[in-house]
Amino acid sequence: MSATFYVLSTLGGYILTSALLLKCPGLLHRPKRQRFRCRHISHRGGAGENLENTMAAFHHAVNLGTDMLELDCHLTKDEQVVVSHDENLKRSTGVDVNISDLKYSELPPYLCKLDVTFQKECQCEGTDNRIPLLKEVFEAFPETPVNIDIKMNNDVLIRKVSELVSQYKREHLTVWGNVNYEIVSKCFKENSDIATIFCAQRVLLLLGLFYTGLLPFVPFKEEFFEIPMPSIILKLKEPEKMSRSQRFVIWLADTLLMRKALFDHLTARGIQVYIWVLNEEQEYKRAFDLGATGVMTDYPTKLKEFLNNYPA
Repeated sequence: MSATFYVLSTLGGYILTSALLLKCPGLLHRPKRQRFRCRHISHRGGAGENLENTMAAFHHAVNLGTDMLELDCHLTKDEQVVVSHDENLKRSTGVDVNISDLKYSELPPYLCKLDVTFQKECQCEGTDNRIPLLKEVFEAFPETPVNIDIKMNNDVLIRKVSELVSQYKREHLTVWGNVNYEIVSKCFKENSDIATIFCAQRVLLLLGLFYTGLLPFVPFKEEFFEIPMPSIILKLKEPEKMSRSQRFVIWLADTLLMRKALFDHLTARGIQVYIWVLNEEQEYKRAFDLGATGVMTDYPTKLKEFLNNYPA
């Protein structure tokens, strides 16, 4: 009887302490200092309104008042850091060649019309078809936060991006990382003054800690929790052609990830929560109602109009 009492008492104490610290993490952790706070994030500069990752897209988004530009980086053969989502340029230029095999001057132009990845059966047209250098973005928008996806596990790429961030004194305006654990680890090791995102492995760890009640007790070095909204997969694909098990996995992932208690806890610890890539008003509303700090979108104009009517 006494053993049962002690077990139950210990378990009860753990649950109460965990619940208290989940609501009030400041009792254990000093909130991270937020260098900036972003609600409106333009994915690839706004891939639904201009050709993705082009200077035209970035200028359009910044002129609209976006809080942050999200972009992707690769390295050319002559070690130039370029802004492009794909290593292989077949999808975006029609030329089956890798960026790493060409000098910057040899890169082909974008096609005049590109599919919008996160919007079903939708294309975007544009006249600015040049793949820009990362330094051009830094020079054009010295005060705009930039979220950089390091697309390749390449030490030289990571070092070059770090050097550019330092050269333009943007440590306080830059976030970098990738879903890959090794890439994020290298980024942090290369320059710990630049904020990092949670990689996929660390997202899963965080979820495990959250559902076991351990999250409030564990410190994190990452400052940005960037995750997809799994339910949008049903919009991008045809649900009737998906198996029951596939739909269940999407539902389960959405249920586990989209948790207001989780987002509120992270926000209280100074960790910003960004959800991607949302392109519909009901998706924006759901994300912000759940407590997300910001939303990544391909349609910066649409998100701006939504935020004009959504209380901060």
